[in-house]
Amino acid sequence: MYAIVEIAGHQFKVEKDQKVFVNRLSTEEGKKVSFDNVLLIGNGNDVTLGAPAIDGAQVSAKVLKHLKGDKVIVFKKKRRKGYRVKNGHRQSLTEIVIEGITASGAKKAAPKKEVKKAEPKVKVKEEKTQDLSKMTVAQLKDLAKAKGISGISSMKKADLIAALS
Repeated sequence: MYAIVEIAGHQFKVEKDQKVFVNRLSTEEGKKVSFDNVLLIGNGNDVTLGAPAIDGAQVSAKVLKHLKGDKVIVFKKKRRKGYRVKNGHRQSLTEIVIEGITASGAKKAAPKKEVKKAEPKVKVKEEKTQDLSKMTVAQLKDLAKAKGISGISSMKKADLIAALS
């Protein structure tokens, strides 16, 4: 079983008991960490693809150690100008070992997003009883569309208010 998971801004193909070097994580050494942004899970010929992520899927890992990567030399030069700059860089990394891939589970973020999307619709319904001049053109067009008024795409705000009242 393997999974493609996004860890610290990069996508990795991981399997159980695999060691992976990722960008530095803020978790302490020896602690466990789980990643919810699983993009794909493959188990033999069975492949589950997320859009963009699989709901409820998790990859659990353990932080082994924090370290620095190999030095990378950055050399810039412009010919015949006397311009030469040499810089070096060592990336901070974290070594993790994948402990398990879970295809199902409870994902807490998805229900919260649905609740947030439902709240503005309720507010629009409450504003129907209020003054129409305080509403935006988009809200007025939605009201007109719900009432079955035609030709709303070319109407201005004043025309929409007149048609709705």
